[in-house]
Amino acid sequence: MHSFAEDAKECGDVIKVSGNAHPMRLQPLAIRRCLNNLIENALRYGEKADIVIGETDDEVVISIRDAGPGIPEDKLEAVFTPFYRLEASRSRHTGGIGLGLSIARDMARKQGGDITLKNAPEGGLVATLVLPKQY
Repeated sequence: MHSFAEDAKECGDVIKVSGNAHPMRLQPLAIRRCLNNLIENALRYGEKADIVIGETDDEVVISIRDAGPGIPEDKLEAVFTPFYRLEASRSRHTGGIGLGLSIARDMARKQGGDITLKNAPEGGLVATLVLPKQY
């Protein structure tokens, strides 16, 4: 995660990473794609990504918070539907085609985890990826 953030910073993106977790056995390409989609969304819609990595005895938790407008409460689950977009624009500058979150959740679930979204009380959106530790 830290090296991924360093690569993004070199491209001029505003990313901060804090915390660590022990290494896990996962499908690396699937998790990288999942995290990439979540971070790209944070940067696209919220202009920055604050990433916090933590763990319990059973799972690793990665939270990605942006500084954007958030998502209406009644749409927090709908945005995981393939091709669902909050904005009607077809411009790739203002948004993709509505597959990023669907793919990210699918990748997380194939690893036994999940992704949830919530609006932060002080603004922005928090995407939380929870992955079970597999030994």
